[in-house]
Amino acid sequence: MYDVGQKRVGKMLKLCRKYLNWIQNSVFEGEISEVKLIELKSLASGIMDEKTDSLIIFKTRNEKWLDKEIVGKERGEVDNFL
Repeated sequence: MYDVGQKRVGKMLKLCRKYLNWIQNSVFEGEISEVKLIELKSLASGIMDEKTDSLIIFKTRNEKWLDKEIVGKERGEVDNFL
C-alpha cells in the first residue's frame, strides 16, 4: 500500500498495477519475486517524496499463515498475496 501526495497518486497507481493486483484505492496484493520487488521499490522511490510519502510492504513466507477475510464487497478476486 502507498500514501503519496495527490500529484503523484496517478504515477504510483500505474506503477503498482504493473507488478501487483489492485484491490482498493492504494492497496495492492499478489506474489512478486525478490528481484521484481527490488525493482518496484526503486521505481517507487523515484516517484515518491521520501520526506512525506510512504510505501508499506507486508510479506508472508507461507500462504498458509495468512488468513484473508472480506466483509462486504470484494473489489477484485485475487488469491495471491505479497
